Amino acid sequence: MNAGIPVRWVLSQPELGLVLKGGGTGLGRSITLSLTSELTDAQQWLSGGELVLTTGMGLPLSRADRLRYLEDLDRAGVAGVGFGVGLSHETVPEDLVETADRLGLPLFEVPLPTPFGAITKKVMQRLAEQEYEKVLRASRAQPRMTRAAIQGPRAVIKELSAALSATVLVVGADGAVSEAHPRQPAAEIIERIGEFLATRGDGAGSGVLQLPSGQYIVLQAITAGQTVHGHLTVVTATALSSVDQVLLGHASSLLALDFEKPARLRIAQNRLNSQAMTMLLEEPGDPDIMWQHLATAADRTGRIRALVLWCANPADATRALETVDTQLHPMNRQLFAHLAGDRAAILLPGSDTDETAEKLLAGISAEVRATMRAGLSAPHPLRRFNAAIEHAELASSAALPGARPLELAALAGHALLAFPEAQRVLSAVSEAMLQPLVDYDDRHGTDLIASLRAYLEAHGQWETAATALGVHRHTLRSRIAKIESVLGVQLDQALVRAELLLAVIARR
Repeated sequence: MNAGIPVRWVLSQPELGLVLKGGGTGLGRSITLSLTSELTDAQQWLSGGELVLTTGMGLPLSRADRLRYLEDLDRAGVAGVGFGVGLSHETVPEDLVETADRLGLPLFEVPLPTPFGAITKKVMQRLAEQEYEKVLRASRAQPRMTRAAIQGPRAVIKELSAALSATVLVVGADGAVSEAHPRQPAAEIIERIGEFLATRGDGAGSGVLQLPSGQYIVLQAITAGQTVHGHLTVVTATALSSVDQVLLGHASSLLALDFEKPARLRIAQNRLNSQAMTMLLEEPGDPDIMWQHLATAADRTGRIRALVLWCANPADATRALETVDTQLHPMNRQLFAHLAGDRAAILLPGSDTDETAEKLLAGISAEVRATMRAGLSAPHPLRRFNAAIEHAELASSAALPGARPLELAALAGHALLAFPEAQRVLSAVSEAMLQPLVDYDDRHGTDLIASLRAYLEAHGQWETAATALGVHRHTLRSRIAKIESVLGVQLDQALVRAELLLAVIARR
């Protein structure tokens, strides 16, 4: 823990001959430095933890000023005061003793034969020994923690807790305490940790907090690359030393490796899934082992659906797949995907709905989503997954950028006109077949096109078509006869009616 030796240790060195005069309740104060000063305002240059040695030559003459002298040192955080007698003072002044008792500031007498240098040397030697002991302890603790990593995070924090003599926690990325040793800390400590993490939007914050009780909370982010897996947290009575921080960093690295194991395994699994899809899409033959591997993508009935994402560029397609994988992870599902340029094909269980597909895309950035078109196939047997991908591709080509995944089945009734290639063909056919009728309508001011459409959409039912047009059925019969004459066709033939209906629809 924090470097320092208690005042009682210095007083216990018999060769120094030190005698405690006052402030016995503060013998546990830690000394981090020993110095000599005859200044009456030495507190201005002190930072806390000092053992101040003085002969009292500069001690104020008035009682009030002497009391203020000790009070100022106490406020500066001085660990203790050694008063040398036999020079300016034969004994330690009684008013200083009384004040030291009141403050709990250790005040001891240094006999004339004991040089201040001997005290300073003793203190510095002990501090050096402590630092060496810490380094030695760390050198022993690090291998123990490394070996413990084989058993998992719990064993690592147990070793760290023993090495630091502190409570150690692992706080997950969700803010919940996943591990604690030797026990769960008080609720207010958990609450304080949560408040601190809430102020760190990126989740990667590390820091040191001090509680009103004097305890310290040290948080170290457990990171691997850009991923924050949580925080390693130490609750201790004193601040951590530099050596303690080395141990904390070592434990954090071990935990990061442990957290990364599932992530690396998932990356390898995703790569294997992709390779299996690629082989079945591109290689001839029927490798049964690949089908067995792909079977885990299907639902209980052995069916799959394909979700195809067309993106603005390959980088966007890669980012979209990473987001889908992130969404699948909490569902305990693997990613089966095939990436080809700016197109990503994903296999989903046949039982998944369009709502499921939309949820998988929910985390994609607005910038990528704005230009992405998504298509979803109907359920297919696993062995026809390539057909499912083709259907999803067709649906994606008809989908609007940024819209929900479009199901191919949703195009029923206007599927042919949904695809640009089909639109071009049908438009050309429409123009060739209907142009004579368009010219006739232009010359005579008629609207035989509308009559033809009503007749075809009514499946040749005269009453239904005439009612839709608001004319008598004999009038409609006359118009249809004229249409047959102009176009040179017989509308009692089903194939002719089908072709003309497509032509009329495409013209609209």
